[in-house]
Amino acid sequence: MVKAIRVHVCGGPEVLKLEEVEIGEPKEGEIQVKNKAIGVNYYDVHFRKGNYRTALPFTPGIEAVGVITALGPGLRGLEVGDLVSHDGFIMGAYAEEQILPATAVVPVPASISPTVAASVTIKGMTAQLLLRRCFKVEAGHMVLVHAAAGGVGSLLCQWANALGATVIGTVSTESKAAQATQDGCSHVIIYTKEDFVACVNEITSGKGVDVVYDSVGKDTFEGSLACLKPRGWMVSCGQSSGAPDPIPLSALAAKGLFLTRPTFVQYNATRDELLESAREVFANVDAGVLKVHVNHTYPLSKAAQAHADLENRKTTGSVVLIPDTDAKDQFNMCSAE
Repeated sequence: MVKAIRVHVCGGPEVLKLEEVEIGEPKEGEIQVKNKAIGVNYYDVHFRKGNYRTALPFTPGIEAVGVITALGPGLRGLEVGDLVSHDGFIMGAYAEEQILPATAVVPVPASISPTVAASVTIKGMTAQLLLRRCFKVEAGHMVLVHAAAGGVGSLLCQWANALGATVIGTVSTESKAAQATQDGCSHVIIYTKEDFVACVNEITSGKGVDVVYDSVGKDTFEGSLACLKPRGWMVSCGQSSGAPDPIPLSALAAKGLFLTRPTFVQYNATRDELLESAREVFANVDAGVLKVHVNHTYPLSKAAQAHADLENRKTTGSVVLIPDTDAKDQFNMCSAE
């Protein structure tokens, strides 16, 4: 038996309950992983609320890093003791241990800690598909990133800046504005105090931006379209404020705009795509292009608090859960020092 967070009814953070579950043994093509760090994503919130449907009860979480403790019969290419990261296709990461398909993990370089890897695998690979494959950002582009101090937003800003783009970020507070500036934003808009459409218009001298990465959704969608230059790209990559209202095609036709809603699964449909994306992300972390802000860690048993803080916009950068046994070990080590 292992401890895991379970959801028996969809709702607020309080529905996240720590329970003991049976995970069984790895079968052919599977591995058993002892999780060391678990990434928290807004995707998890949508499942908890019931916005994205799955059978009840379930264990949330799509991102974790851990050590392989057992291999299914005849499995080759992986070894007990390897550090691997969960790639986002299989839910159930909010647990001390998991059984996973071997094809659903990527190797983590020894130079990257489990906590950092759990903060950057899914978010970094999401940034990679948005910047490098969905719309290919190049030097000279003007880029607008909403939620610029968030987990994905922070990486988008750093990476786009490194590619030579001019980055405009929107945030909700002064402290988040400071982080966005640190992450490479040339211009930061505090949308709670300023009209971001008017600010973008002023920054670009009325020309608009080449691409908008909008993870907010309903509250920003129409404004994001207004910020684009002719033939600009509107990339809808989340909906933390709710699903955007439907729009007529004529709303795009006026400026010949492109609208897309990419997903992680679509852009990592093959094993080769998955491995190449992970390699590029980890290489950029090693090179210092991407600096991962692990600003909030919680014991696994405090997953409800992590969700509440995330939803109430009390967090910046990445949020990570640590299995309680490891969290206790870390505390004891710190106390000994």
